[in-house]
Amino acid sequence: MATGGRGPVVAMAAGSTLSAASVTLFLLLVLPRVSQAQTFFLPFRQPETCGHNQYFDISALSCVACGANQRQDARGTSCVCLPGFQMISNNGGPDIICKKCPEHMKGVTEDGWNCISCPGGLTAEGKCHCPTGHILVERNVNGTLLSQATCELCDKSENSFMVANALGNRCVRCEPTFINTSRSCACSEPNILTGGLCFSSTGNFPLRMISTARYGELGVSFTSEWFANYLQSSTTACWVYGNLTSCQALGNMCVMNMNSYDSSTFDACGLFQVIFENTAALGTVHSVSFWRQNLPWLFYGDQLGLAPQILSTTPLPTNFSFKGENQNTKLKFVAASYDVRGNFLKWQTLEGGVLQLCPDTETRLNAAYSFGTTYQQSCEIPIPKILTDFPNPTFYDVYLEYTDENQHQYIWAVPVLNLNLQHKKVFVNQDSSSGKWLLTRRIFLVDALSGRENDLGSQPRLIRVATQISLSIHLVPNTKNGNIYPPLITIAYSDIDVKDPNSQSAKVSFSVTYEMDQGEAHVQTDIALGVLGGLAVLSSLLKTAGWKRRIGSPMIDLQTVTKFLVYYAGDLANVFFIITVGTGLYWLIFFKAQKSVSVLLPVPAQEERFVTYVGCGFALKALQFLHKLISQITIDIFFIDWERPKGKVLKAVEGEGGVRSATVPVSIWRTYFVANEWNEIQTVRKINPLFQVLTVLFLLEVVGFKNLALMDSSSSLSRSPPSYIAPYSRILRYAVSSALWLVIGIIQIVFFAVFYERFIEDKIRQFVDLCCMSNISVFLLSHRCFGYYIHGRSVHGHADTNMEEMNINLKREAENLCSQRGLVPNTDGQTFQIAISSQMRQHYDRIHETLTRKNGPARLLSSSGSTFEQSVKAYHTMNKFLGSFIDHVHKEMDYFIKDKLLLERILGMEFMEPMEKSIFYNDEGYSFSSVLYYGNEATLLIYDLMFFCVVDLACQNFILAAFLTYLQQEIFRFIRNTVGQKNLASKTLVDQRFLI
Repeated sequence: MATGGRGPVVAMAAGSTLSAASVTLFLLLVLPRVSQAQTFFLPFRQPETCGHNQYFDISALSCVACGANQRQDARGTSCVCLPGFQMISNNGGPDIICKKCPEHMKGVTEDGWNCISCPGGLTAEGKCHCPTGHILVERNVNGTLLSQATCELCDKSENSFMVANALGNRCVRCEPTFINTSRSCACSEPNILTGGLCFSSTGNFPLRMISTARYGELGVSFTSEWFANYLQSSTTACWVYGNLTSCQALGNMCVMNMNSYDSSTFDACGLFQVIFENTAALGTVHSVSFWRQNLPWLFYGDQLGLAPQILSTTPLPTNFSFKGENQNTKLKFVAASYDVRGNFLKWQTLEGGVLQLCPDTETRLNAAYSFGTTYQQSCEIPIPKILTDFPNPTFYDVYLEYTDENQHQYIWAVPVLNLNLQHKKVFVNQDSSSGKWLLTRRIFLVDALSGRENDLGSQPRLIRVATQISLSIHLVPNTKNGNIYPPLITIAYSDIDVKDPNSQSAKVSFSVTYEMDQGEAHVQTDIALGVLGGLAVLSSLLKTAGWKRRIGSPMIDLQTVTKFLVYYAGDLANVFFIITVGTGLYWLIFFKAQKSVSVLLPVPAQEERFVTYVGCGFALKALQFLHKLISQITIDIFFIDWERPKGKVLKAVEGEGGVRSATVPVSIWRTYFVANEWNEIQTVRKINPLFQVLTVLFLLEVVGFKNLALMDSSSSLSRSPPSYIAPYSRILRYAVSSALWLVIGIIQIVFFAVFYERFIEDKIRQFVDLCCMSNISVFLLSHRCFGYYIHGRSVHGHADTNMEEMNINLKREAENLCSQRGLVPNTDGQTFQIAISSQMRQHYDRIHETLTRKNGPARLLSSSGSTFEQSVKAYHTMNKFLGSFIDHVHKEMDYFIKDKLLLERILGMEFMEPMEKSIFYNDEGYSFSSVLYYGNEATLLIYDLMFFCVVDLACQNFILAAFLTYLQQEIFRFIRNTVGQKNLASKTLVDQRFLI
């Protein structure tokens, strides 16, 4: 019977019996004891730590002893036979068997399987040794082993020109330069042997070649082992024989020296220039004057002013479009790549991160070549990884592939601006003027080869890394079809002194930018700023003139100039706001909605002027806001109580022990109630600030409107996580956020005016009704001789009554059984703008001075009464004076009522001066709200918007901007209420403790 399962199979003969105890004992002995605690650690060994007679077992990851007559092989992961021993068995890996060779055949064949008699001595490995120029022959042509090996001399005669190869196992033809120079396989003096090539000493090439690698960033120069070995041979082979590979290798060495050259030195670039100048007879390649036959194209010449012509003279003969049938948004860059020895490797597209050292997904890497997408990538790479990934440099000649109108494919050479290039020891490409630039063609990413000083197999002393690569694309001015000038690759290399590679790293970046000439846009902006700024001056002058008329002062003094500047700050802030919002919306709409590309977004450097305008606009708007805030909390206000006593009562007389009759006091609670309502509406707004902030933030962050501010051509509100996310444009962020803020604000204002105030609650009109129901008028002066009047005199004569009489009065008013509420009989006009005469103001000030004297020193008060009693007396005096003024009692300080002219309403000023009589202007628009938040909604909305945008421009964070915006709203609201309460209490004698 056979039993299968997780344990071992146990076979038992038929008929046999086995006790349960025996089975249990068997299982305990056979099965692995997994119940006991096991350890999972092992010694850490590396192959190089194994002994000479040990090998590294790649399965057990430990050192294991080799067998008899064996030793470790070159790799360290297997064993080989000792010298003098032949293999008789080899099954792969370390499992080999060795046998000692007999005395008469001490040598071992090259493959190690046979013993052989050698014609001469033995090598250290026990193989036969042949003299120089000979090859070892161990077998016949058919593979039969010879009884004795022979050493055959290669035929160096003119008939064969054969020499032994490097392995010494076959004869090969001599290097052609040896034959051409000496007609032999030897390069004897006076001929020159260099780089494995032989050249005649009578050639025209320079003898004083400089094998120096220059590292201008560190100010270090030393002899490069690579240059010392191959510079002279590559130069001579290129010049004398026109060898294409040698010319490419020479060009590579010039590029490794940053294309820097000086006519007085014969380094790699100097030698290249000598060959270039002396091979003009060979002609050019593709009619490019800078591209000589047989030579690589490295330079665009060294004439001053040549770079601007190359970069901005001839547009690329292809079009780019974001949308439509002819959509073309792909930049097809290709590169011809070469190895360091000058061998052509292949044509390759730049997609897949060929020039991007930072690792990323293929989708994000390829996004760099999507037209219109600003691309930025940066990272930090350890030096050991650089040395591992780039042991030898690869060189690239970059081209842009395009298709013409006839569907023929062409490539356009892409120029390179190497910031490390030195011309006559000057970094000309770091100059701000493009006229001084020297453009080049070939680039590489990492050079860890030329920095090797003595041995090409050693660690480099210095390495050079392309730490900044920028691809810039310029749009042709006034194009309507998406034409561009040739792209420009700007590259900057960093020279790194390799001291401790494991602790060193290099910060690298790759970017693609798109630019267009902003000159015309700047001119248009300046024109708009000039025109609107001029209008702002006129507006400020009119406001200042109106203010002078309202304060009753004809003199132009320092206060007048200061007031003009404050008004001008507010108007100029509006100008900056209009220009910045208009500019932002222009770029947002025309860039995102265009089909054929005609505009490109400003680069960050070109945005500085725009950001400056936004900052100036916010600073000026903040000044205007503070000015309005201070004006509102310093107004003069008084509540006129029209209520009269209803009779007399008996009142005890203190100190006399008797009683006497006195008028019934008028309740102050109505005044307190009206004052509280006034205090509540001081910060009422037409929008809900919290709703405004949260809605804008929701639309930006959740709905995804912030994605419209990305510097790419997409108009989608969402981005997939694997895709590349372009950087944000500050102009577009401002445009999107300001547009949303204005739209949400305007919607709230329209909703508030059309629906909320009509059907739910209108606090301004309710306050006017409350004044009428409370029999209290409001006399308010925002300027010395100008202010507002709310006529709250009750048409019923009394307001301090019971509920039954109050209901009867309201019913009579609803049924038109009583007179109308207006100041003028048979009218409803209760609100007025007032321009009072100087005489009226002086009288008001005399009484008001007594009213507020309670805040002055006690020694200035009359000794006959307390401060409070005098203030109460002054209050009654003011109440009686203003009441009599409204009732036309004072003929010398009378007033008349009129309508404002249309032009007066538009300009916000009064043409008539209140010389002898004050003027009451009918005001159906409740303009007294201008001393409240309610009447300054436009200023508050714009101020909040600009505060939000300025914070976002500074930190690029909508959430933080929303939080700080709401926080400052609440802070200023608290300040407005607190200070407003104190001012209200001091002006009206209302105890601040009763103001809620």
